[in-house]
Amino acid sequence: MAVGQRSARCPFYDSFLIRFKARLDAVELDGPEPQTAVSEFPMPPERAAAFFDVDNTLVHGASIYWFARGLATRRFFSSRDLLRFAWQQARFRMRGTENHDHIAQIKSSALAFVAGREVAEIVALGEEIFDDTIEARIWSGTQALADAHLAAGQRVWLVTATPVELASIIARRLGFTGAIGTVGEVRDGRYTGRLVSDIMHGPAKAEAIRELAVRENLDLSLCTAYSDSSNDLPMLQTVGHAVAINPDQELRRQARQRGWQVRDFRTGRKVTRVAVPTAMAAGLVAGVVATGAAWRRRQVGVSASRNRSRP
Repeated sequence: MAVGQRSARCPFYDSFLIRFKARLDAVELDGPEPQTAVSEFPMPPERAAAFFDVDNTLVHGASIYWFARGLATRRFFSSRDLLRFAWQQARFRMRGTENHDHIAQIKSSALAFVAGREVAEIVALGEEIFDDTIEARIWSGTQALADAHLAAGQRVWLVTATPVELASIIARRLGFTGAIGTVGEVRDGRYTGRLVSDIMHGPAKAEAIRELAVRENLDLSLCTAYSDSSNDLPMLQTVGHAVAINPDQELRRQARQRGWQVRDFRTGRKVTRVAVPTAMAAGLVAGVVATGAAWRRRQVGVSASRNRSRP
């Protein structure tokens, strides 16, 4: 039986179909891009779910960067640590899975900036940072799509390279089902700064979704996945319905070839690569660091001038 069709329709199914389609149609489509079964033939909720990438799909920019910047403003670590962290994240986003040695390096020190800190402390700070920084950077169009799945009775999961604690905060605060993210090693309630397993990136996302489907009795052919990056092609190909959100050039090309739906919520439509704004986090951090250093130099200069003017 073809996806989206039933041998005998019932009033409940017709009502469900109309309500779900109306909710999705309320979200602006990206021009003449092809539509897919996501809006045309929504599935009954029992075994269907939606999987959303986070960075540049749900959150404008890199969520881990906003989190790290929030920690820096709270004097959690030095500006040098923030700059080094942002540069590592930028290199990882630009290279993806192409450089195994680099990924191993990132894996060994991915959470070094929270090493020795209590998990409870980081989670509490994550709640604060969501409120004052991340919430305002949620793409409203993407949230509307997620809300449509929830309203239809389907489960919604975040699948992201972001640390699972931060991803879980975002999921819970937005009313989603849960989150799959990168897992940091914890001993005696404190982070060691190392990862338990692979970064939740590329093929790891697809494998995690398959494992979740077995545990939750999901039919992946009825599920939908959303992402901005061609790095997530394995995840998008794992489900029955894929949607490109704010896509990079390669993902947009793949979406057109495969007939996937494309939705672009960015104000500047001619964007050459979605990964670039995330990689620019390093530049933003450098600006913050430079500004802070200049302020400190001015303060030192003022202090020295005052000292010289004293008799």
